[in-house]
Amino acid sequence: MKLTCGIVGLPNVGKSTIFSALTKAPAEAANYPFCTIDPNIGIVDLPDERLDFMASVFQPKKKIPATVDFVDIAGLIKGASSGEGLGNKFLANIRETAVIAHVVRCFDNPDIQHVRDDAKTEAPVDPESDILTIDFELAQADLDTIAKRAEKITKQIRALGKDEEKRLAPYFSAVEKIKPLLTDGKCARMADLTDEEKNAVYDLHLLTIKPQVFICNIDEDTIPAGTNKYVEAVQKIAKEQKSEAIVICGKFEADLAEIDDENDRKEFMESAGLKESGLSVLAKHVYHLMGLRTFFTGGSDECRAWTIHEGDKAPQAAGVIHTNFEKGFAKAEAYTVDDSSQYGSEAKIKEAGKYRQEGKDYVVQDGDVLFFKFNV
Repeated sequence: MKLTCGIVGLPNVGKSTIFSALTKAPAEAANYPFCTIDPNIGIVDLPDERLDFMASVFQPKKKIPATVDFVDIAGLIKGASSGEGLGNKFLANIRETAVIAHVVRCFDNPDIQHVRDDAKTEAPVDPESDILTIDFELAQADLDTIAKRAEKITKQIRALGKDEEKRLAPYFSAVEKIKPLLTDGKCARMADLTDEEKNAVYDLHLLTIKPQVFICNIDEDTIPAGTNKYVEAVQKIAKEQKSEAIVICGKFEADLAEIDDENDRKEFMESAGLKESGLSVLAKHVYHLMGLRTFFTGGSDECRAWTIHEGDKAPQAAGVIHTNFEKGFAKAEAYTVDDSSQYGSEAKIKEAGKYRQEGKDYVVQDGDVLFFKFNV
């Protein structure tokens, strides 16, 4: 199953604007709640200076980046876990994602309606209350999931006896740590779980245990400072939740996405005092939160960034290119992009003793340049 990042938040906080800028694909964005109902899905090219460097070395006909899949999920409101708004549908959409990007409104604008408790009542901009509202709804959904599993487990123990109860001990200890947090409207990811306990509750697919990043959506006036009282409030919560906060101006990023010429884009960012697009920072962060890593191949036809999971070994990486490469894997010739940058050519990389021969047990590292040898 392909991994995706779900963009969530209250209605009207800028989710669809940010999604459209990310994917350069229009998602409906309007000043009313629930303008997004069915989730929009977009594939985002992952910005990577290492791939740009590889292309400058090999001068290929094509340059193919890694990608990240984003899903724009409609706004949640208070009561979503009980089906308010379109709650049940939205929660199901979130459950299918690997990472959550929670957009939080961090700007004042009387012309843009802000809602929290329901879709009709205006609410003041308050990031802490906004986050608590979303967290509470996700936590309630997780409590329901645990309750349903408890019924199934009770039947298992009755049928299989004490051996089954002993086998499920890590599950029980994990739930014992998680439930008090959920009851308080907090996230399961805040629980201090052992690896065994994490594995025991993995197939529950709890919403609040998923990796999460907060997106602080600021206005253009805040770009020079990069922070305000709202951003600081989100950053404090992110730290408590073992998460991170990325500051993005959705309006600026939407305007930037309309510029195709790379020099013009650079000039536009420099005019705002930015060296890198906030969405580039977001895409890279989400990619790593998903546990994804990149290796590269290069030649005159194409330079390509290939996506693997952290911990994948050389044959699995070869299989990403073609299944025959994995089946007939013999060895991988390897060096790193940093080696290429430092030494300048493959001949000099070899002279420095940095050109390696790796076997089937080699764990591929992020930034490796690989050439596979295989037997069909």
